[in-house]
Amino acid sequence: MNNVTFAPVKTDQPSHLMPVFGRQQISFVRGQGSYLYTADGTEYFDALTGIAVCGLGHSHPAVTEAIVDQASTLLHTSNLFEVPWQTAAAQKLAEVSGMEEIFFSNSGAESNEGAIKIARKFGHLQGISNPKIIVADHSFHGRTMATLSATGNKKVQDGFGPLVEGFIRVPFGDIEAIEEAAINHPDIVAILVEPIQGEGGVNTAPQGFSYLEDIRQICNQHNWLMMLDEVQTGNGRTGKYFAYQHTNIIPDVMTTAKGLGNGFPIGAVMTQGRGVGVLTAGNHGSTYSGTPLGSRVVYTVIDTIQKDNLVENAANMGTYIVEQFKQQLDGQNVTVRGFGLMIGLELPKPCAQLVDVARDEYKLILNVTAGSVIRLLPALNIDKAQADQLIERIVKMVKAFLA
Repeated sequence: MNNVTFAPVKTDQPSHLMPVFGRQQISFVRGQGSYLYTADGTEYFDALTGIAVCGLGHSHPAVTEAIVDQASTLLHTSNLFEVPWQTAAAQKLAEVSGMEEIFFSNSGAESNEGAIKIARKFGHLQGISNPKIIVADHSFHGRTMATLSATGNKKVQDGFGPLVEGFIRVPFGDIEAIEEAAINHPDIVAILVEPIQGEGGVNTAPQGFSYLEDIRQICNQHNWLMMLDEVQTGNGRTGKYFAYQHTNIIPDVMTTAKGLGNGFPIGAVMTQGRGVGVLTAGNHGSTYSGTPLGSRVVYTVIDTIQKDNLVENAANMGTYIVEQFKQQLDGQNVTVRGFGLMIGLELPKPCAQLVDVARDEYKLILNVTAGSVIRLLPALNIDKAQADQLIERIVKMVKAFLA
């Protein structure tokens, strides 16, 4: 085991952390690839990767080298000056995303805030004084005031009213509801949806990704912005670099974060088509956006995903894992969903307790979303032996739980 140092904790003293997280009673001091380790060296298979963040796994050598080298050279100058690594990272991201303009933010929520601002400015440029954005039920876009208002989850919103106005909610996948909204609300300027609802239970629309193609057509018809939240689905997670690439369309605005920095907090809002040029000097900004350190990490992550063919690996391993779950859980009344390495197993009853069972009995890190969906988000570079290890533990646990 490598020598590990960590901050001393005085267990007899009260915590001064704001109690906003329901933390599990475990902590990890190091990680390597698909595994996490406690201070006593106990190994856990990480099938959550920081909630789809560490796509390259833990302590990836290329990312570590980039951080160490850049941290010893230059961390921050602000956007008052040119930032060469930011320019290089934007070039890389444009190549893999198909987008034209990129603004680096510090999180997924900030990226979605940027998308909302773009939509509103787009509307004002057309003389619409009260622009509205269509969003979907069961969506999750963040916890800032605008993004929690856009989110289709009352639990996230409770206690924070009055919410930000300007959002029209429709059922996820319901094209007719969008068309009806277009008739009743002439001030709509954009649609914001997730290609796959992660927090909502790893759900695609009932009609699959053709839903996105229908939205693209409606946006073209009404001169709306098509905006995709790819915070969780981006960066190779679904077996394409971005989930929209499972189709033949391209959005006007797209956001991402999570796997973009492999654990370093950074996100992006991107535009092409009618989204280009909406925001101009003075319209948006951030003190920390696109620092030399963050930008170099982004460049390194994208470069590594490309060189190691990790998008293809995510597609192949994801297909294998889903097929194995369907075969080995046949007859268990379990619905298996997945694109690439974004996988959900919907059980016939609530199963939140399996988070603790998986951790304590199977040394496996996962989470449960939407009450009854086991969500798996393993590293993009998972190999077959590790996939088999994951499958074996999950199948054994699920069968025991449903017995």
